[in-house]
Amino acid sequence: MPTNPAGHEKRAPVRYRHLTTAALALGLVLLTDVLRVWLPSIITIFGQAASTPAELMGAFALGWFLLALAAPPLVRRIGAWRVALAAAVLLAAIRLALTAAPGGRTQLWLATAGLLAGLLWLAGVAAGTPRPVPGLALGLALAAVGHALLDTYDLVWRGDWLGWSASGVLVALFLATAVPRPSSRPAEPAAGGGRAWLLAGPGLLLAGMVALSPALAGTAMSYWYGPGDGIAGPPPLGLALAGGAIGLFVLAALAPVRRWWPAAPVALLLGALLFALDRPALLVPAVLLTAVGLGGCLARTDAPAPTADAPAPTTDRVGATTATAGADRAGAGTPPAGPASATVAGDGRAGVRRGYAAVAGMLVFAVAAIGYYAAYDLGYPNGWAPVAVAALVAGVAVTAPTPLRRPSATLPPVRTAAALAAATLLAAWGHGPWLVAGNRPGPPQTVRLVAYNVRMGFGLDGRFDLTGLARVVSAERPDVVVLSEVDRAWLLNGGHDTLTLLAKRLDMPYVFAPAADPVWGDAVLSRWPTTAPRTRALPAVGAPTGAQALAVDLDLGGGVRLAVVSTHLQPPPDQEPVVQARAVAEFATGYAAGRPLVVAGDLNTEPGEAAFAEFTRAGLVDALATARPMPTSPADDPRQQIDHVLVSPGLAASDAVAPRSEASDHLPVAVTLTLP
Repeated sequence: MPTNPAGHEKRAPVRYRHLTTAALALGLVLLTDVLRVWLPSIITIFGQAASTPAELMGAFALGWFLLALAAPPLVRRIGAWRVALAAAVLLAAIRLALTAAPGGRTQLWLATAGLLAGLLWLAGVAAGTPRPVPGLALGLALAAVGHALLDTYDLVWRGDWLGWSASGVLVALFLATAVPRPSSRPAEPAAGGGRAWLLAGPGLLLAGMVALSPALAGTAMSYWYGPGDGIAGPPPLGLALAGGAIGLFVLAALAPVRRWWPAAPVALLLGALLFALDRPALLVPAVLLTAVGLGGCLARTDAPAPTADAPAPTTDRVGATTATAGADRAGAGTPPAGPASATVAGDGRAGVRRGYAAVAGMLVFAVAAIGYYAAYDLGYPNGWAPVAVAALVAGVAVTAPTPLRRPSATLPPVRTAAALAAATLLAAWGHGPWLVAGNRPGPPQTVRLVAYNVRMGFGLDGRFDLTGLARVVSAERPDVVVLSEVDRAWLLNGGHDTLTLLAKRLDMPYVFAPAADPVWGDAVLSRWPTTAPRTRALPAVGAPTGAQALAVDLDLGGGVRLAVVSTHLQPPPDQEPVVQARAVAEFATGYAAGRPLVVAGDLNTEPGEAAFAEFTRAGLVDALATARPMPTSPADDPRQQIDHVLVSPGLAASDAVAPRSEASDHLPVAVTLTLP
């Protein structure tokens, strides 16, 4: 944006500011879409089902962000608008191509190219945009609202007409706003804005992980609605919390900075700390505090740095500051640049510094995200990551210069916040409530049970494959489904609520219990009402990922009850999960108290091994014995029999199968149980 000789911003036309804000917001939405493909591709494709060392995956991921540090010198050499335009076209093309990608290496390298294009675009836009907060805030909010409207099932994974048409409209709007319009006179690069651009990456992390995650909001509400004691059920209007968080975030980010702003860093740090404590009951306040704190901290940085020649700003009655009126009048007669002058005016040193700040902020995103999720493979405490990023954001906000009064024609804070919150609440109303109790009369003579490790919803090809998962499970016409590796909001996996999405497709309510953290664990879905749910944390014995056992009592009608236990054993390095198996067997038999009992899940042990013997020693019977051998892993060439169903002696098992599918890296196992 051009400056006058005194160093103050000139008033750009409303159309210019809105086009600049729209281009930045839409580009951030596209970059978020690419990240939701690229991040899980690192795990499922480059990681090759956990066979690649976590250190190597981390180095591969970080390398691309380090490579992007070459973007600011490129901006200075060939011009910000040229870099931004070329990168915008490439980003848009790759975003469309990912919808058609067949998965596998093609998807990984397309997403990687899209990431680099997005980082290059970000550096180019940053070089010419000294006041990015409205665009950044709107982009983060729009990405969250879109995810909520889609029930956390991204357009990029949909190959239907909705996926293609909506993606095409999004890309067209982005390109229409991103194409630069030459100005009538050269624009001078404006100073400042580096602090705001530095927060782009940390803001993206905190928004996607906590503050603006519809999946986390829905999961948090499911704990408040669920039976309690760390057990969740389907929530009514689960996305209502997301609507409130998005509205508060936008209002805090766009409203003029007032005397209350020092509360924003405190709220942000407190919200991140509550999230890091990994307690389900604290997720609701964590979401709200992080949202309002992040918005307030962004607002504090929304000011260009004053130059040496600029007069000291004056303070108005509400604590905001404004430059002298004469500064505004000084540039009133100068014709403004065109709508894309922000990208044209980025060739100076200030623009290069902003480019470095934007890329450095995205590097913070990468380091924190990889550091947080690698802990589940390497076994160190990871609560420091969101807290450290929140502390960085708070520190940048606290040390920022007092911002100038915002331009009068910026986005209206209250109306914008209300519109986005209303859109999210509309999504909440449209997506739920759907089922809160069982829907099968009883008592039955037989129960068809399916146990499935769904690998967070990602198939062997690395694509998020809800259709494949639902198809293979539905084909068995199950009455009870036991799921392992259920992800409900991990940013690393795209921020989906895989459990709710799959439960809706199966038309079965669920009970969920956390294992590694409040949004990753095991579940039981049933067509009969579930009562008396209970969970037991299992001893880690050196395994980095947490494990638990979830027990529910199925009320089959007529006084008939069936106890079902879902678990996923995590073996310590190079050992059998003997200790965990013994703990599950003791917990399950004690919970059943003589009632018919089923224990199912990914047990990471094979028949005849020591851990498997702990179940048979407790009196349980292998329900799949008559169909052995029944290998279930890996799905494309099964060799290991590690997914099991064990039952009490009174239950007769028949029709055991492991249907072939590559919707996960495991095969499901299905069996019919005849009640005594």
